[in-house]
Amino acid sequence: MAGHSQFKNIMHRKNRQDAARARRFTRLVREVQVAARSGLPDPAHNPRLRTAIQAAKAANVPKENIERAIKKAQGGEGEAYEEVRYEGYGPGGVAIIVEALTDNRNRTAAEIRAAFSRHGGSLGESGSVSFQFARIGLVRYPAAAATADAMLEAAIEAGAEDCVSSEEGHEVRCAPEDLGSVREALEERFGPPEEAALSWQPQVTVPVSEDKAQTLFKLLEALDDNDDVQRVVANFEVSEEVLARLA
Repeated sequence: MAGHSQFKNIMHRKNRQDAARARRFTRLVREVQVAARSGLPDPAHNPRLRTAIQAAKAANVPKENIERAIKKAQGGEGEAYEEVRYEGYGPGGVAIIVEALTDNRNRTAAEIRAAFSRHGGSLGESGSVSFQFARIGLVRYPAAAATADAMLEAAIEAGAEDCVSSEEGHEVRCAPEDLGSVREALEERFGPPEEAALSWQPQVTVPVSEDKAQTLFKLLEALDDNDDVQRVVANFEVSEEVLARLA
């Protein structure tokens, strides 16, 4: 998902680390709560909860925050979040998928629609852009977890379809139905992953000029700033020269 990764690179260069960290904590804790409510509260018998807890720990979310989220789910307390997906087009015809966990669909839909409108995009109907993406299982590890060759070898042995390594980390991609088995095989060898979840991979990418890229990144940033948003995936492609100028 080059487009998504490139956007994250740009975001990393901005001096917004503290706010981004707080949002990440919120998202991870929310995922723990939803996972605990959707199945057994025991991570040993709830793969989604186990992955959510591991991701929260990897991001240094305080233990008490994680335990509080699980207890809320067990007691039926707190907000009842539901998973929703929004699809639309950004500047330059870039297809964008936004996944969210929300306790108020009307509020979230209005905020997402406003973000698209303010930054030259348009929110579409369900299915309006998802046909341009493939549903995949995604397992992420930090670069220090293994060499690129070692991760690729392990991914192939685990039954994954692809492994993309960079200085930022490793992305192992597999069929959605194989996510559990691939995650478990990699976990046995490298320990808990940073993330293991279903995601989206663009079938084709859309080249974006510098002027469109500036507006597009503002849209992606606005979406990423929304507390209800869990994941944003887009199918854009920006040249290294443009990325350097925007940095």
